[in-house]
Amino acid sequence: MKKLLLVLLVVVLASFLLVGCMPVTPAEGEGEGEGEAEICPTVAISSQVVLAGKNYIKGDTQTITVTFAVPTEPVSVWVPADCNDKDAPDGVPSDAYELVMYPSADKKVYTGEFDFGDEECCEFYVYVVTCNTCAPCKVPFIVDSDGPDSEIQISTSECTCEGCNLIFKTPTQSTVCDVTGLCCGDYCSGFGSYSIDLYKSDPFDECCDVPCITPAYSCTGVACPIDCTLACIPADEYWVVATLLDAVGNRTRYYAIVDLAEDCTFTVTEYVENYNPVGDVWCTDWSEEVDTDTIIGSCFSD
Repeated sequence: MKKLLLVLLVVVLASFLLVGCMPVTPAEGEGEGEGEAEICPTVAISSQVVLAGKNYIKGDTQTITVTFAVPTEPVSVWVPADCNDKDAPDGVPSDAYELVMYPSADKKVYTGEFDFGDEECCEFYVYVVTCNTCAPCKVPFIVDSDGPDSEIQISTSECTCEGCNLIFKTPTQSTVCDVTGLCCGDYCSGFGSYSIDLYKSDPFDECCDVPCITPAYSCTGVACPIDCTLACIPADEYWVVATLLDAVGNRTRYYAIVDLAEDCTFTVTEYVENYNPVGDVWCTDWSEEVDTDTIIGSCFSD
């Protein structure tokens, strides 16, 4: 008799556990129009940009924010160790990292950080697990870690007043760019903007990532191809910094010195981007010459 009672007790306890794990079906007239949208949270990453319905983010360390409609606890957030690991359709991949997430006072918002490294155009899911979901909620993202590229042809023309027009343009595809690449673009999130800045002295003589001085002449644009004319520039030696950004903020810089004569003839000396370990930033020391033709930058490969 005691054994029978013990067996019945185990069966009853098991039934309670199963009921606790089962999704709760709202009564008729309750929760209509809610369902999974209320259970699954919104997931946002600090550098996120939505393009054609896809979520693009920048590489390196980013902040992940998970927001619920109602107080929710406990919450687990996972990111795959391998960006392309999608081998667990019904759950979290076995090699995923569980993030340390910090809740708001009302337990509706959770934040944490993850280093996405230097993956280039790599698709992945952020997985969110709660007690209210039968399977993990997952939100897709694409990591973009490389900046855009463009070849930039430098030329001049005489100004109607004093000085010379200094012209920066993306070369035409048929005359300059090879068959495997394009003259201007970005492989992943897309080209964002550019600026051409001319300085009368070294803009990085005492600082590196941010120029120490204000440019003497500048122009900007928001799309390929690059087309920039700086009008009536007096003859002088100029430090040129061309900055290109993609849609998520990855940056590419090209450096050159342009020696402009009064008759509008000129020479161009391009320099490489050098890594400065102090402050973990990129800059140039204008010491390693690349070439001396009239094109700076590099071709974009798709």
